[in-house]
Amino acid sequence: MKKGLQVLLGLLLVLTACAPNFGKDEEIVQKTEETTEQAIIPKYKISDEYYRTILPFKTGKARGLVNYTIYNRLDIDEIEMGLMRVAQEHFDPNNYYFQEGQYVTSDMVEDWVGRQSEKNTEGLNPPLNEKTATTEQFRENPRFLSHVMEHNYLKKDAENKVELGGVVIGLALKSVYNFNEPTMGYPREELISPGEIEKQGKAIATQVLQRLRGIKALDGIPIVIVLFQEKPRESVVPGNFFAKTYISGNSNSISKWEKINERYVLFPSQEGKDSYYDDYMKMINFKSDIDQYFPNFVGVVGRGYYVDDQLQEMTIEIPIQFYGKAEIIGFTEYITGLMLDHFPSYISVQVYITSIDGQEALIRRNGGEEKPFVHIYR
Repeated sequence: MKKGLQVLLGLLLVLTACAPNFGKDEEIVQKTEETTEQAIIPKYKISDEYYRTILPFKTGKARGLVNYTIYNRLDIDEIEMGLMRVAQEHFDPNNYYFQEGQYVTSDMVEDWVGRQSEKNTEGLNPPLNEKTATTEQFRENPRFLSHVMEHNYLKKDAENKVELGGVVIGLALKSVYNFNEPTMGYPREELISPGEIEKQGKAIATQVLQRLRGIKALDGIPIVIVLFQEKPRESVVPGNFFAKTYISGNSNSISKWEKINERYVLFPSQEGKDSYYDDYMKMINFKSDIDQYFPNFVGVVGRGYYVDDQLQEMTIEIPIQFYGKAEIIGFTEYITGLMLDHFPSYISVQVYITSIDGQEALIRRNGGEEKPFVHIYR
């Protein structure tokens, strides 16, 4: 009984630490270049890691276009969430509010990611007549830029009014250029070196900044531009940001770039074994312990997120064949214990247990915490 009370108290502490910040909805006035209107700041703040969004929600001017310009779903999710992560270094989530981009439109993005030509003078990719180009010309003139994503950050003043306080722009750059061989139409691909990606990305960023400064509403607004390297279409881990620059409101040029050293690594994999052997062995031992006791176990895949070559978060997916809820509960309890045994508390770990019917259980422990949060789906 005493042990049960200790477990219950521990879970309550975890839930309290993760609880949203409750309060009352706050009515404000939102100012833009053209209008002033009533808006609401929601009373619920999920955590200090996320921005609150002002209501009514305004959809971005390029909403949905990313699904047609970036082909890897993992890259799409990462560039959106990663931009918010970078934004926190410049726009405090306690003082700023998130809004989807209102100034870079779908038409603008479509023009910018196109090839430069007489018909598209706004194109930021190298000029090339793709109808008549040879295979060699395709290889020498790849499309570098895939997408331009805009996020806006609003700030409230002493008069309870919010207006634009900062803009973050993500430039998605290809690491592999896919094209069809012009004679027979066979699909081809060309690897782009990291050095060339960085060179072209920084050159494109300079042009994008000039165009943004040409938008009246963005005059005097701080802008952050971040470069994102995509992964190949078939990759099971997302790409990563590798450089960023902050441009103050009174500047029209880029003075310096700051390197971002982050990456995602698949486990188990040869890359994981060669680059992060200790973490690779954690996953191997974790999988081995599961194999020992559960005969219907299918496999385990981990995705490690590294910053400055230090593991920050491990996301693990475990698909398994179950024959009842009791088995799911027993398996989840066992996996929770293994997670605590194999992964130090300074690492954030998420474990998703699935079956053919969908999500069965979630185990999550934030970095620095001892006790995990466990949920069995019903």
